[in-house]
This record gives sequence, C-alpha cells and structure tokens, in this order.
Amino acid sequence: MTELDGTWSDEAEFLRLDAAAAEGTQAEDDEPPQPVVAVVGRPNVGKSTLVNRILGRREAVVQDVPGVTRDRIAYDATWRGRRFTLVDTGGWEPNASGLQASVAAQAELAMATADVVLLVVDATVGATATDEAVAKVLRRSKRPVVLAANKVDDERLLAETASLWSLGLGEPQPVSALHGRSSGDLLDVVVDALPEAPRETDVVVGGPRRVALVGKPNVGKSSLLNKLTGEERAVVDSVAGTTVDPVDSLVELDGQTWRFVDTAGLRKRVQTASGAEYYASLRTKTAIDSAEVAVVLLDASEPLSEQDLRIVTTVVEAGRALVLAFNKWDLVDEDRRHQLEREIDRGLVRVPWAERVNVSARTGRAVRKLAPALRTALESWDQRVPTGQLNSWLSDLIAATPPPVRGGKQPKVLFATQASVRPPTLVLFTTGFLEAGYRRFIERKFREQFGFTGTPVRINVRVREKKPKKK
Repeated sequence: MTELDGTWSDEAEFLRLDAAAAEGTQAEDDEPPQPVVAVVGRPNVGKSTLVNRILGRREAVVQDVPGVTRDRIAYDATWRGRRFTLVDTGGWEPNASGLQASVAAQAELAMATADVVLLVVDATVGATATDEAVAKVLRRSKRPVVLAANKVDDERLLAETASLWSLGLGEPQPVSALHGRSSGDLLDVVVDALPEAPRETDVVVGGPRRVALVGKPNVGKSSLLNKLTGEERAVVDSVAGTTVDPVDSLVELDGQTWRFVDTAGLRKRVQTASGAEYYASLRTKTAIDSAEVAVVLLDASEPLSEQDLRIVTTVVEAGRALVLAFNKWDLVDEDRRHQLEREIDRGLVRVPWAERVNVSARTGRAVRKLAPALRTALESWDQRVPTGQLNSWLSDLIAATPPPVRGGKQPKVLFATQASVRPPTLVLFTTGFLEAGYRRFIERKFREQFGFTGTPVRINVRVREKKPKKK
C-alpha cells in the first residue's frame, strides 16, 4: 500500500526525524497527532452550525430539521495557534432504536475516542431528559467536558443558562452559533481543556484484541461466531441480511480471549446503500474502524465476487490487520480448489501478504487455526524496524536496483524511517518522484526481508522542494 505524501524543504526537520527515528521514537510522517474535540448533543440543538462557526466556513450540512447529520465527520480546526480535530456527530438519544440507533452509536464512539467533549444544549429549551442522560454518561467518562448553551442570541436569554448547572458538568458557556456571539470565549475554554498530547485510542491495554467478522451477506459470519462461542450467540437464517446490528462476543480461542464482532453483510458501498441497508453498512464500517484485525469471510464454494474484493479493499484502506477465512470448505471438491486458486491469484493479487485459513463454520473444521493467524497478523501490525537497520537494507536494495529515471533525472532516496505502526508506515525522503511501480517493488522487497505478514504496509514519499536560485 503506497501513497505520495507531499514535499519537504526544511533541513532541520530532516535531521529531527533522523534523530527521532534513530532513538526508536515514533516520528509521524506529517504533523504530530492532534487532540480530538467531539461535538455531541441531542438532535437539532445546533451542533453543525456551531462546528461551522468554529471552523469559520460552511463545512457541515445544516438544515432546520433534526437528524441531518448521521455520521461522524472530522475537520481540522485551529484556535490561538493550537490545532485540533473537530468531530461533528449526529443527534444522540438514549435507548434509541431502529435507524436512530446507528446515529447514536456513531456519537457514542466519538465520545469514547475524544480528548475533550463539547456538549451542546439548546438554552431556549433548557435541560431535557435526553440532555440529562447524555450528561450522566459524560460524568462517568472521566474526560474533560465543556457545556455549550447554544441559541443565546441576545442578553435576555443569558439568565436561562443558569438552569444548566443542574447537569453537573460545570459552568455553562453561553454562545450563539448562528450569530457568533461569545464563540471566541467558548473556544478559549475548549482549548484550555485540551491535553498536551492526544489520548491513545487504538488499544485498550490488557483488554481483548478486537476482531471484526466481515463479509457479504449469507457467507456464514453468524454461524462462525456461534461455532467459536459454543452457543447461539447470533441469529442465523438462510435469508441473506439477517444480522443488522454488530454483535459483540468474548471468545476463548487457543488460550487467549478475543472480542469478536459479528457484522451485517455488506452488499454495496456505504455511499450507494439506502434505507436500513445504509445504516447497517455504516455500523459495519464503524466496526472495522474500531477493530484491530478483520476476518474477511469468503464463500469458498462460490466464485469470488466484486463485493468480496471491495470488502477486502475496505479493510486494507482502514489500515487494519487482515485474515482471509475461506468458509464452507466442506463443500469444496478437488476441481473447485484448483479453480479457487486461480481466482485468488487473479482477484486477490493486491493482498498476497494476507493470512489465509480454510474453515467450515457448519462442521467446525479448522476454526481453531484462526487464533495463530490472528496473532501473526497483529504481531506484524505492531512490528517496527529500527531506523539504522531499515536504511542499511534500503541502501543495498537501491544500489542493486535504482529508481527509474524520470524527466531525465534519477531520484535519490536520502533517508527512510518507519514513522508509525498500526499499520506500519514508512516515510521515504527523496529528491524526486518515485514511480508507483517502484514503490510497490520496495514494499515487496521490504516484506521479503522483514515479514509483516497479515498487515498492510503504507509507504509515504516526501519529495524535497527545490530551493529558489539566488539572483
């Protein structure tokens, strides 16, 4: 997995990354991680309007009906020279059901992963039962909460904000998202609440590793989960699309506890789905994003479909470790095996590094082999190559096979570092553009040398800017 990642010109930055990587620290290929501010609240209190006010531009869609915002949408924001990520969410309601439940799940995930929560309340209405339920959740979360009393459009409404002290979240900050009144004062409070460094949200230390079971409808995800748990944990039916909501289960597998999440079958891209299917797809995408490794279940008895390949691509683009489980292996004869190998060579050519396991959820065949495959993929996902070792190997590789000439000049790779893990990300500092084919060549040789089985590897190329000639 490769991508081009801008330019660099500052020699001091180059040396800083060199020193940081040599010491084994995690140097990011772009800016350091930014703290996250999640904007939450019940529907139609003006969250998206406030987001637009903070950003200083119309980014979030705003309409005078509740429920316009449904997904979590992140924006880069700056105040007093402090950069942070602002996350707009859909309306949160307790005990939500049906389609609204997926919107609430997105808001809950935003609250769980944020560094500061900005709770927006309609000051003209006062604290409702929903506001009190949200406040109760936030008081237990043990993270900074800023209470914004919105729609205070003039002095006469200032007195109404006093009643919001009852929520137990500290002093209400009166603001008018529509007119911008006191928005700067609110941002001062938000920035003061930001931590020096963002929270680590990728891993819960000591907790079970999170595994997402994904695949197209009726491929056997719920049957596999039931076989792993030893109980009817998920509803199973021959009708495709039985599972709608993600189902979490703790599974003891090969002496280790795992948290498996059974998901709805993905028929279409989230953007092209509609109705209940849209929300099921949205929740499945959220399950992939919150997992550490995904098991993509494929029906070995049927030809690989475009949807199978799209699901694999979704996992890779999410940067998650990957295990391919070919289910219904008890229905595969010798002819089908040869045909399947050809389909894999042709269709899954982009992920030859993925772990593969042949299983049968119906009979239980080889389901215990999932644990070693999961562990291998996660170890690779967490793996780091020391900078000195990486540059020594890369120098030998480039000396043997230099980059292709482009525009009459041959680009040079000056320095490389593994900037991060989860997924492993390499940053190459170069004097010129590297062709996509050459970046794939580097990735292939990198895997041959260091392994990284079961995880995507990202390669970012930063081209040195040409300094203007002095007159």
